[in-house]
Amino acid sequence: MKPAGWSFKNLVFHRPKERTGPGPDPSEVGTSARALQAGFSMLRLGPILLLSILFIVASCLSPYFMTVRNLQNLGIQSASTAVLGLGQLLVVVTRGIDLSVGSVVGLCTVAGALEFLAGYPAPVVITTMLVVGAGVGFLNGFVLTVTRIPHPFIVTLGSMNIIAGLALVLSGGVAVVGMPSLISAIGTSYVLHIPAAVLLMLGWALFTALLVNKLKWGRWIYAVGGNPEAAARAGMPVHQVIVSSYVFSGFSASVAALIIAGRTDAGDPVAGSLLELDAIAAVIIGGASFFGGRGTVLGAVSGAFVIGVIRNCLNLMNVSPYLQLIAIGLIIVGAVMLDVLRIRLEYKIRSAQAEGAS
Repeated sequence: MKPAGWSFKNLVFHRPKERTGPGPDPSEVGTSARALQAGFSMLRLGPILLLSILFIVASCLSPYFMTVRNLQNLGIQSASTAVLGLGQLLVVVTRGIDLSVGSVVGLCTVAGALEFLAGYPAPVVITTMLVVGAGVGFLNGFVLTVTRIPHPFIVTLGSMNIIAGLALVLSGGVAVVGMPSLISAIGTSYVLHIPAAVLLMLGWALFTALLVNKLKWGRWIYAVGGNPEAAARAGMPVHQVIVSSYVFSGFSASVAALIIAGRTDAGDPVAGSLLELDAIAAVIIGGASFFGGRGTVLGAVSGAFVIGVIRNCLNLMNVSPYLQLIAIGLIIVGAVMLDVLRIRLEYKIRSAQAEGAS
């Protein structure tokens, strides 16, 4: 039986629905949705816009900021933070956090320096540092998924202290001087005036982007972070994905350790002190969400350079390092507030689109 008002003409020619009540005008709803979408797009470009504005402001505040030497120093200083941020990105996307990466940096540098003093060649030293970082990441992920501890904050806070203590015990509480020339080259050499540390960071960023954008594993990470229960029902290996994200975070910490050890030519047990906070800040400033399922490689790298530019500019202006901590803290709070605003805008956009479709 045909429904009332049905005709072949109505099926072929989709006439606009007549308004039968006091509901919103579709044109008004569409305008509102477009305005909300434009605001949301601006928020997504926030890290790039913020970095661009900071470059302009820093250039105006200090005549030394845009010099080649200072930009090289900025790149070297930000490279290790960016690499750590790339590892932290995947953990945050899965609704996690890794507080141990700063301690992992210290342990990796100490392990590398001790092996070098024992007479091992550079390839063995580098391999050991990378394995140590990945191994700690695996243990973090394994303990988190097997014990079902409610939040990764607890697991990684514990491992942060354990690893920091182990690095101090192995080194005797002092820096172990000496690194292979290959590692020193990573932290101090240049290729066409570009620091090798920056090239390593860019290569790691490209590798990370390929992993999350071209592999099924990358799609799983975002799916698990967006809705773990739905991902499990869809047959995704949720536990394996979470463990792999922590392995990647630990491995990224060991890559950052290569850069830092190359700069200092030593294994310092406190070399990564507070770097975990910089890594988390870079990811959040870059647009990732603690609610999971959101974050980009470009955003994480941009966030790391935002922190680097602020610190570099404040150093050039002889601002106290204590005030620099306050500035970074305010930026982190602002980034979290933007994340909440972004979620609200998404909800309003979906609501406006649903009203327009009804």
